[in-house]
Amino acid sequence: MSVAARIPLKFQVGARTLFSLDRRLVRVPLSLDDALADRRPTLPPLTGADGYLVTSLPETQERAVAAVGQGLIVVPRQRYTRYYVDLSVGEGWWTGLSSATRSTLRRKAKKAGALTVHRYRTPDEMAVFHLVARGIAAKTYQERLLGAALPDTPAFVRAMTALAAADDMRAWTLDVDGVPAAYLYCPARGRDLIYEYVGHDPAFGALSVGTLLQVEALRDLLAEGRFARFDFTEGEGQHKRTLSTGGVACVDLLLLRPTLANRAAVAALRAFDGAVALAKRVVARAGLESVAKRVRRG
Repeated sequence: MSVAARIPLKFQVGARTLFSLDRRLVRVPLSLDDALADRRPTLPPLTGADGYLVTSLPETQERAVAAVGQGLIVVPRQRYTRYYVDLSVGEGWWTGLSSATRSTLRRKAKKAGALTVHRYRTPDEMAVFHLVARGIAAKTYQERLLGAALPDTPAFVRAMTALAAADDMRAWTLDVDGVPAAYLYCPARGRDLIYEYVGHDPAFGALSVGTLLQVEALRDLLAEGRFARFDFTEGEGQHKRTLSTGGVACVDLLLLRPTLANRAAVAALRAFDGAVALAKRVVARAGLESVAKRVRRG
């Protein structure tokens, strides 16, 4: 049985949320398997909720889901490619990258200095990982602006340790000249490993430490052969496009009851998103993208 939860409809500029409106929504998330198989989700009864939030819906199913939700207000919230790495390709993953990408990654690694990767998978190792990763996470924009950094709660630590005991997670940290600089935490969903929590110390931002750690993590997974795919989940990103072996076009759909309050919320969202899109075009024409990025992340 699906349960409605309070989910914020965010008015965002990049990573910065200016304000939000809460709605009671039934979340209907699709897995990578669902997206690749072009599956249409079944919408559960909408008892006492404002609507649905359907995530990672294959774009080919958008009209069909909108038709099922006939009478509801349908709002596409974001469109993206859900990228993944096929871990069965082995060494073919590295050779499958463009020569320019391989050259860039080697140059970045050389520029970064003395790099040390630490790998974690057992329950005892996870206690060390959590301590190191939280030290990094506390400094990240994910923590400051999104509340999406690695959690620091007893419940999360217990869940993380249980996953490690079942061999259903992997984690890594990266040191630069002996200083912890980046972390990556990935639980398993079946034979897919999920890109869940990632962050880097802003002091090392110019060194692309997050991408360098991602490359080393993929090399570990390709050599290990325990998992079938690395799932980059929702959202775009240059490193996702660069490092993936495939992807599926997806959309996140918001379907709301046509109440006066919901109609007003949707109108506000559309007006705000339109203004942000216009501002982005103006910034791009003026060549001020780097300034805008700093403003968005604070």
